[in-house]
Amino acid sequence: MLGVYAAAALAEIAGCFAFWAWIRLGRSCWWALPGLACLCLFALLLTRADADFAGRAYAAYGGVYIAASLLWLWLVEGARPDRWDAAGALVCLVGATLILAGPRGN
Repeated sequence: MLGVYAAAALAEIAGCFAFWAWIRLGRSCWWALPGLACLCLFALLLTRADADFAGRAYAAYGGVYIAASLLWLWLVEGARPDRWDAAGALVCLVGATLILAGPRGN
């Protein structure tokens, strides 16, 4: 499942970054086309998450998205996350783990 979430996060971040590049960085409006394709891929990938309910899949995905966003910040944008970024991502990943692996009273 982590692989699905990681691929979905990469697709979502790349798609959103394409719009960021177009609107905030002054790149061509053509950046929107691969951005849209990435966002569609993100939505498709997230449906592959192994969860009984969409809301639970999305909530757990949030922690992975946060960690992946900080990796993007570092690897693509060249700004190294600080200790507060790392601590926040760790808290979110622990939360995602609790959501996915916590015992259910069903």
